[in-house]
Amino acid sequence: MKFTMHPGPWPDVIDEVVAAGHTYVTDPAEAKFLIYNGGRAEGGADGLPSPLPESIGFIQYPFAGVDHLIDSGLIKPGVRWANAGGVYGRPVAEIALSLLLSQLHQVKAAAMAGSFRDRGELDARQGWLFHDTTVALIGAGGIGRELIKLLEPFGVHVIAVNRSGREVPGADETYPMDRAGHVWSRADHFVLTAPLTEDTRGMVDAGVLAKMKPDTVLVNVGRGQLVVTDDLVTALQNGTIAGAAMDVVDPEPLPDGHPLWQLPNATILPHIAATGRIARLLVAPQIIENAAAFERGERMPTEVDAEAGY
Repeated sequence: MKFTMHPGPWPDVIDEVVAAGHTYVTDPAEAKFLIYNGGRAEGGADGLPSPLPESIGFIQYPFAGVDHLIDSGLIKPGVRWANAGGVYGRPVAEIALSLLLSQLHQVKAAAMAGSFRDRGELDARQGWLFHDTTVALIGAGGIGRELIKLLEPFGVHVIAVNRSGREVPGADETYPMDRAGHVWSRADHFVLTAPLTEDTRGMVDAGVLAKMKPDTVLVNVGRGQLVVTDDLVTALQNGTIAGAAMDVVDPEPLPDGHPLWQLPNATILPHIAATGRIARLLVAPQIIENAAAFERGERMPTEVDAEAGY
């Protein structure tokens, strides 16, 4: 099939898709599918071509989260979209594990202290992943499955929470999201990897934070809006939980001078778990798989369900 990439070509990705038997064209009107690596608008240098040529059978977005595209109206009825759900499981899982460990071991607090004088205080706040530790993965999809593999050497007890309650390989227990209320008070630490939907938006608020253990570390590598930021700041300042470590925040970008930058028990990364650089390395096989399913007249493996939000 003929395809194009808009608004900016990624030569390595194009070369891989061409090697699979497809033909790259620069004119969207000639293309059967479009790889869209732009923002949330139509038209303009960074937006989707407007009007969208009738020849386009589906649009491939090279990242996982599409809630912003749905909210902005860019994903519309009548046009099929596919995302890159699951493609970045391993790199995001690596970030999640590094955030959890760095917050447990007080890396940011030590860097802010700038002195060995605080060694005793830092050690008193230090935590570990021992065999009697329970880690809950909220939204146990591709990232969660990869994280379970990385957690295996630590011997922790893993609780997986997903939408369906379907068993997650490697997890010790699995619960559906709507029957997992007890998990907030039971697990020692949490990793959020859930997509942003109407059901998950603001799911971690003051009430949920109050249920957590005081030595809990909360990690968010899903979507920033899963957490009510003001409630989290209060919980960290008051010692409701021990710490938070996040690659995604709300608002994003996090403004300079925001309390989360200054709190020693909050570790923030600027959304670098799945960037365009890693997308260029990993996304082509998923595009090829989706294109093959489309040609066969089937639902694509990562086809977006606009009503579900992912």
